[in-house]
Amino acid sequence: MKPMRGLAGFSLIEVLVAIGMVALALIAGMAVSMTLTRFAERQPELVLAQLCAQNDLARLHLRHQLPEVGESVSACTQANRDFSVRLSVTATANPDFNQVRVQVQQARATPSAVQQVLLNLSTVMGRY
Repeated sequence: MKPMRGLAGFSLIEVLVAIGMVALALIAGMAVSMTLTRFAERQPELVLAQLCAQNDLARLHLRHQLPEVGESVSACTQANRDFSVRLSVTATANPDFNQVRVQVQQARATPSAVQQVLLNLSTVMGRY
């Protein structure tokens, strides 16, 4: 008679290690999926904020004069969403140019609501 050998197969430890590795891979995949979903949800707001910023910069450009130094805040509505546009103009070392910064935020629903900055743009505008 031949002596009986151990049954061929996986031990409990090997199975648990394999399940743990699969679980870690699934958790990492889920985290990536959630990040992509958040980015896809935020993308339309960023495009609309970009439109608001470009509108304000185009308005300054069409005036055909050097923008005045100072700050201003205006409202912008795009696709039934309200945004707040802060325009900041500062002087540069060259008197023929001013630096223009545009910051776009969602409009506050309530006075205590925290505004999240959606977009920051900076450019230099010259005398025409």
